[in-house]
Amino acid sequence: MSETATKKPAIVISREKMYQTILAPVITEKATGLAEQNQVTFKVPLTATKPEIKASVEGLFGVQVLAVNTILTKGKTKRVRGREGRRSDFKKAIVRLAEGQSIDLTTGLA
Repeated sequence: MSETATKKPAIVISREKMYQTILAPVITEKATGLAEQNQVTFKVPLTATKPEIKASVEGLFGVQVLAVNTILTKGKTKRVRGREGRRSDFKKAIVRLAEGQSIDLTTGLA
């Protein structure tokens, strides 16, 4: 970025919208391994955007977010008693935190 270019202003969303944006933490072996690299993984709605996710994590947990990467995961087709069904699609957000900051997922939100 050049010196004359300005950054976009941070998006402002309500506290209620923050809770609707961050649905749940993803607790898997891979997501736990990412915690060593200052990254936390959350399940978010399919309609959530990266600026909304960033603002929500910063507002709810009081940390500085450096980057947000999103993954759209397609639902698998499963069989139960011979009938075919389909799991729902979902979106994951991998949030990279600033150096020295962390989120303790075991305590929950206040």
